Amino acid sequence: MTDEIFMREALRLARNAVGRTSPNPLVGAVVVREGRIVAEGWHRKAGTPHAEIHALNMAGELARGATLYVTLEPCSHFGRTPPCARAIVDAGISRVVAAMTDPNPQVAGRGFEILRSAGIQVEVGTLEAEARRLNEIFIKWVTRKLPFVTLKFACSLDGKIATVGGESQWISGIESRTFAHRLRDTNDAILVGVGTVLADNPSLTTRLVEGKNPVRVIVDSKARMPLDATVVKDKSARTIIATTSRAPEEKLSALEACGVEIITAGDGERVDLKILMRALAERELTSVLVEGGGTIHFAMLKAGLVDKVLAFVAPKILGGANALTAVAGAGFEKLSDAVALKDLTTERLGDDILISGYVTEA
Repeated sequence: MTDEIFMREALRLARNAVGRTSPNPLVGAVVVREGRIVAEGWHRKAGTPHAEIHALNMAGELARGATLYVTLEPCSHFGRTPPCARAIVDAGISRVVAAMTDPNPQVAGRGFEILRSAGIQVEVGTLEAEARRLNEIFIKWVTRKLPFVTLKFACSLDGKIATVGGESQWISGIESRTFAHRLRDTNDAILVGVGTVLADNPSLTTRLVEGKNPVRVIVDSKARMPLDATVVKDKSARTIIATTSRAPEEKLSALEACGVEIITAGDGERVDLKILMRALAERELTSVLVEGGGTIHFAMLKAGLVDKVLAFVAPKILGGANALTAVAGAGFEKLSDAVALKDLTTERLGDDILISGYVTEA
């Protein structure tokens, strides 16, 4: 029970850097001596000291003979920073309690080997489920070479994202919209179809003070993106156009001249979303927020690329057989083919209800 108390503090510290450590994991560390926390730290940004180093530096000589609680196995290799496992040995830590083994093949138990070979007592698995959920983005990216994908939409009680006349601002309330901007702030990239750009000319940035703008990814098979679109002109965030080899070269060259990056994902009529996701992962974009519209939502779900769904449901009924729905496309013919969610949670945001769930793997 004592180990869990200190590990919860380490997990709390790790959450301080949500959205800021990519492509690195979120990690928190606590140094405990004689039942009392004497130092703590968390990883703040890739290329900067890891959580263990911050904690050990704060502890100084108090680290000798102390216990280190850390949410992830200490690294064993030289990456952007030196290995933490060696620093722990040098600091004189006598016991390490880790929530989980690092899924990174470059580490994967080697950090623990260094600690044990130096005579340090190592225990693994305290609050492991919580630690894995905390780093679900990193785990998928480092093990499957794909980004973690969150599908987000706001809709009425009857599943509409706009009225029959096309009005959509605003279906959800201010609390839901603020939450949505936090999602943009904490994801590496935001993805929409070109239809959303043509209809709304959005900026796809976060409105939060000191917020971080995600990389903007536009799925545009035929390169229909206007050169005067906000996502092309404003330079407030990096923009990627995902297209196919069939797109007009002249238009793609014009977009590149505007500073837009082009990813050619497939040779067919439509962008191959699986190729696109792998290309984004190669660019160290570890998390993608999919935010519209209904056609791209269905395509991502059908391709099995969505990990998590966030549905903001407003207490409004819009009706209309031709009103846009949150998930459009061809649809699934059989109930057995429907995308099912698990680990559901609900949250009240003003008058809206946020329903969150993870996609059940087939």
